[in-house]
Parts: sequence; C-alpha cells; structure tokens
Amino acid sequence: MKPFISPKLLLFLAVFLFSCNQSQKTNTVTEKTDSGELDRTTLPIPEPPFGGKIGKTYKDSKEEWPKLVTPPQGAPNVIIILLDDVGFGQVSTFGGPVPTPELDKLAANGLKYNRFHTTAICGPSRAALLTGRNHHNAGSGFLAEWATGYPSYNCMIPKTTATSGRILKGNGYSTSWFGKNHNTPDWETSVTGPFDRWPTGLGFDYFYGFNAGETHQYYPVLFENTKAVEPDKSPEQGYHFMTDMTDRAINWLEYSKSVAPQKPVMMYFAPGAAHAPHHAPKEWRDKFKGQFDKGWDVVRQETYERQLKMGIIPKGTKLTPRPDWVTPWDKLSADQKKLFARLMENYAGYLSFADHETGRLLEAISKLPDADNTLIFYIVGDNGASSEGGMEGTVNEIKALSGISTPLADNLKHLDEIGGPNTEPHYPVGWAWAGNAPFQWVKQVASHFGGSRNPMVVSWPKVIKDKGGMRSQFVHLIDVLPTVLDASHLPAPKTVDGVEQKPMDGVSFLSTFTDKNAKPVRTRQYFEIFSNRAIYDNGWVAATQHTFPWRQDFAPGNWDKDKWELYNIDEDYSESVDLAKKYPEKLKELQAIFDEEAKKYNVYPLDDRGTGRLISPKPTPSDPKRKHFTFYAGATRLAETASPNTKNKSHSITAEIELKSKSDSGIIVASGGSSAGFALYVQNGKPVYHYNYFDDARYVITSKESLPIGKSTVRFDFAYDGGGTGKGGTGKLYINDKLVGEGRIDKTVAARFGIDTFGIGEDSGSPVAKSYKAPFKFTGIIDKVEIDLK
Repeated sequence: MKPFISPKLLLFLAVFLFSCNQSQKTNTVTEKTDSGELDRTTLPIPEPPFGGKIGKTYKDSKEEWPKLVTPPQGAPNVIIILLDDVGFGQVSTFGGPVPTPELDKLAANGLKYNRFHTTAICGPSRAALLTGRNHHNAGSGFLAEWATGYPSYNCMIPKTTATSGRILKGNGYSTSWFGKNHNTPDWETSVTGPFDRWPTGLGFDYFYGFNAGETHQYYPVLFENTKAVEPDKSPEQGYHFMTDMTDRAINWLEYSKSVAPQKPVMMYFAPGAAHAPHHAPKEWRDKFKGQFDKGWDVVRQETYERQLKMGIIPKGTKLTPRPDWVTPWDKLSADQKKLFARLMENYAGYLSFADHETGRLLEAISKLPDADNTLIFYIVGDNGASSEGGMEGTVNEIKALSGISTPLADNLKHLDEIGGPNTEPHYPVGWAWAGNAPFQWVKQVASHFGGSRNPMVVSWPKVIKDKGGMRSQFVHLIDVLPTVLDASHLPAPKTVDGVEQKPMDGVSFLSTFTDKNAKPVRTRQYFEIFSNRAIYDNGWVAATQHTFPWRQDFAPGNWDKDKWELYNIDEDYSESVDLAKKYPEKLKELQAIFDEEAKKYNVYPLDDRGTGRLISPKPTPSDPKRKHFTFYAGATRLAETASPNTKNKSHSITAEIELKSKSDSGIIVASGGSSAGFALYVQNGKPVYHYNYFDDARYVITSKESLPIGKSTVRFDFAYDGGGTGKGGTGKLYINDKLVGEGRIDKTVAARFGIDTFGIGEDSGSPVAKSYKAPFKFTGIIDKVEIDLK
C-alpha cells in the first residue's frame, strides 16, 4: 500500500520550505550588508526602500525582506564591568590587601591602567561612562537624591547625550544592563514613570537590577525592565543579590548567543558591590578573620610597598602621610580596634565575593564562540574608597549618612551580625584612607586622586597582545564610549531619535591597546564634586578641597577663600609635594583654565550644601502641593521620594479594611525598612503602629482593643511638635473613630528612611519592624488607604 500524503500536508511542507529558504536569504543579505552603505550618524538608521516588485497578485510580484541593521564587520562584543566604591589600593591586582583572583587572571591576559580617572562619586561617574560626556554636560553634576533645579544638577540625563546602549542598539547590537542604576531620578521610578530615563528607555534591551545609589543585598529593591520583582528566595535560603544578578547576566548572555551567535552583544554589568551596605556571606567574611588587626597604618604601608614592587606605581613615588582626620591605629582603644577590624574584614569579604561572582561571568564569556573578539573593560570602582561610614564606622549606614553617630558600645552589640541581613555596615574613615594608597583623600573629594583615580583592566584577546602590560596614559571615564565606538568602527551619532547630539567630550584610547608608548590621548580634564575641584593640564594639577564627605551638615561657602594646591604629576605620581608657593603663576594659570572648563561644561553654579540639598523638594509624580493621597491594594515598591512625604509634619493615615477571620493579619501600609521607616499593620487581631528611628529607637503603639470581624476603619494620627526638622510628636490610633492607643514618638527621621520603598498591603524588602517577617502580606481585604498631610 502506497503512503498517502494529503494536499494540505503538501501545501504546508511547501510553505514551510519556502519560508526557511527566504529566512536563509534574509540572513545572508543581512550578514553581507556593507556598513559603508549606511549613514550611521543618524539613529535610528532609516529603513531602506522596498526593492521588490508589487503586482496585482503574488504571481507577478517579487518579495524582498527589509535588510536588518547589523554592526560593521568584525565589531566586537563589549562587556563593561563597573564595581562600586573601591579604592585604588584595595584589590590585589593593584597591590591591595583584598584578594581578587578573577581580576588578576583578566589582567594577566590584558592590560592594567594606572592613570584612569572617575568623577569621584557614583551617579556622575556612571553618567560620564554611559554617555561619553562630562557629568555636568550630562545633567549629573551630583547625585539624584541631592538634585537641584539646574540643568547640570537635575540628574535627568538629556536626550542630547545618547548612551552607549542606545548607540550600539541602533547599530545592531543586543544590549543589556545588570545591577546598579543610579541614573534614573528616584521620583521617576514609580509605576507612572516616565520611563525614558530607565535603562530600557536609555537604549538597553534588558535590565535587571535596582534604581538607586545602593540596595540591601539580601532584600534588594529589584526591577526587571520596568516591573518590580521580588527575589525568588529569602536570605535564610541563601539569597544574595550579587549571585542573583550574575546568574541573570550569564543566562542572558548564553541565551543571546544561542539564538544569534553572529550578533554582537553589549553588556553593562554594574554590581552594588562594594558600596555600603557591605553585605558579605558569612563564609566570605570569615576568610578574613584577624587579617586587619594590624590596623590601617600598617595595611596602607604594606599596600604601598606592594604597589612599588609590582610596578603599579612608578619608582620614587611617595606615600602621602596620614592626615589629621585619621586617628593613628595605635591611639585607638581595644574596643575600637575590635569593631573597626571586623568592619574591614566584612568589606574585604564582600569585595572578594564580588570578584568571585564576576569571575563566573568572565568564565561564561570565555566559552563564547567569539570570545577572542570580546572587548572587556573591568573598572574597579566608580570613585575612590568611601569614608561615608564616618569616624567610627556604623552598622546602620543610612543613619550615618543622616549625620547621626552611634555610640561604640551600641555598634559592638552587633559585632557578630556585621555583614548579615540584619545590619547595614560601613567601615570607618581610616580604612577608606588606607584603601586609596598612595593618594590623599577619599570618595567625593574630586580635588585629589584618592577620590578620582581607580584601577582599570582591559581585555581583548583578538587585539591586545601585550598580555599583563601596564598603560600609564591619562584617561577618564568619558573616554570609554569613544573607545568602544572606535573599536566597533562606528561614528558618534549626530542625531538620535530626531534630537541633535552634543559632541562627545571623551576621546578614544584605542591606540594604547597595541602601543604602550602611544601619545597621550587626554591632556586636559576638570574635576568637580560638591565644590571639591581640580584641573589637570599637560602634567600639572591644581586642586582645592572644600567639603567633607562625612559632614552633610558642613557648607562653608566662601569659595574665594579656598586654598589651592599645585602638583606636577609627571614627576610626583601621588600628589605628595604641593608646589603652589613655588610656582604661583602656574597655579593662577591653571585656576583660569578651571574656570574656562567649568563654563564650557556647565559646572556652575557651585553648591556645597549637603543636608540642605537632600531635603530640598524634588519633582513628584503628582502635584507637589498635594496634601491628600488615596492608595489601593497592590500599590507596592513605590520609591520614597514618589510617595507621600510624612516627615517633619503632622499627618494622618486612614485605612478601610475588612477582616474575614480573627486570624487575619499583615501590613496595611509601610515605608522604609530595617534602616528606618514606619509600618501600620494588624497582628494578633489588633492594629499596631511601629516607627523605626534608625534601629536606634523603636516606638510602638498597639491598640488596646481587637478589630471586629468584617469592615472597619483604622486611623493613625500624628501631631508633630514642630520647631524644626526631625522633631518628635504624639501618635494616636483609632478603630472606627474610637481612640484605642496613644504614645510619644520622641525622634523622627528628617530626610530619608533609606534604600527601601513604600507599599500598601505588604512590607517588601527588609522589614520595618522585627515583630514580623517580610513581606507580611495582609490576609484580609484593603479597600483603600488615605494619607493626609497637614
């Protein structure tokens, strides 16, 4: 009997084979597209005209598929890795005490750069890296939390400065961003957007990470593209964001190359590590027990000696002396030494763990079919080591940033918890100073290299043959994007999405990949953060330090009285000899150049206010004068600055809820987390209001009566004392307008609760109170929650 094939099956097979053939033709055409035919200075690249033929029927017509945009022949994969808050003298690759074997391996097969520069603080550095423009030119003169209403300081990256993601995506790359995003103003991170300054709006196909300067590594505030998501397991089950984001990045990379191996990828991999809170898994922090008992003076000296021996710093480089704001280690008490050493052990564990996880990504990259044509920039820090933990360190970093110190005895109570889920640690100033060896100063102090010089390793097996080589050309973050475009044979676009682009401020340093004696690519660069400022010009640096990173309340003004220093860094690598008195005319010349550059790149107006800028009103998704808010169940993960600001004022919270049984419980509304915040919830049948003042004081008002089954109204009223910010007040709790609880709240948070969010019906992230386990979702029904600001 002959096999039977139906006409329908024959038709299906014919259509299938034809489609496959056409698909193959389309791919072939795409692969052969000559980049010379395209005008890549305008993005998006215009679609080509239809080259087929349209007749009355398909019989007298001819198909032609649109030619897809592809990168120029040979364009490499691009991987940009950016660690956070790591000093020049912290990683082993550059002589530091923290072992980073994965970075060591990459450097052994690539190049080390020992004159690479950042802006001295995270958000501005990232804007410079992403756009190839100076941070003020990209609207990011300081951090979004301190934003002001000037174009250079509103932290709203303008459409005139398209990012690397947008440019490479427009030229046929697949693009992704993992980890930290501190370039979307937090008032734009709600469900209402706008979304054009989120990573996906800035040109990245995929984003997985957090929208803030930092996040809790065990309870991160996570987004996938523009949707809030939660970790798939708890800290008790082994969750840590560093591992999570690495898993996601590897999956995206391998999946992308499985589907389209010929298509180059661009990945921006930006861990929260090693920014505070310093969260190291226990087995990693335990690796460093006792290793920092010798103290910061000895550790800094040993780092300096290794740097000289390894050739990281030139022969003859001097180690700058300890400043008066760092206490000599041998002058500390035994308890101080115990706490400070433990905080550094924890940081070292966190940084080494981050290197380990990054190594898993590098291993995945090494297995790609085009691994040898993968250009990797591993930038070790977006600024120098951070002193934001204050003089004595902290287990509650947000509290320290708010200018509130914690007694040593209180910190010591948490000694064995440091680095775990219930702490938010940061080491003291002395370790930041030691971590920036051999330079002066720390993060935020853009005037000196302790704030702005960071290690960088570059790998590109196909091109770089001087494996393990050192490069000493003066380069800056703004030079990375022009180098990527140069390596990919792409021009900087003149217009993007119809918007004329500012010229790139950076220049390519591609020439240094193959020639260690390549001519200097950058002969001038200004620096300014928080009124700390400097100018580099042909080997000379003029610098003035103005504000202190650990003093948010310190705004001296009197910029004309700042003391300027002068250094010849061609002869004095570490800025150890101030030549201002010896060459006053040279100093005046450089001061004039700074003013010229400041005007050119929109640095003015200088603003040295700390807390003043932090509490200055920011744009909100709704009317900034709005006093009444209504929320419904499901309104979660709302950024603090996009939520009702109940601080420093009287207010009321009214919730219409329904209990289905006596066992119903959970959060009605919560804002903040373990660092600070408030929560109104139901527990054991009674409404409870909990105010967490930096985990230093906790005020709990519990109802004397139980809630009835069925519908009821719960109200909390707070009468603020007034008389300034951060004052106390009286809280009253009501059920159906009946007073059921009352209590004093002696101290309130004046500025920010921290890194967590606002939500209705659950406390996402770290818990405000210790009496429940997050997210503590409400098991009854929430009709609505109304908040009135008085």
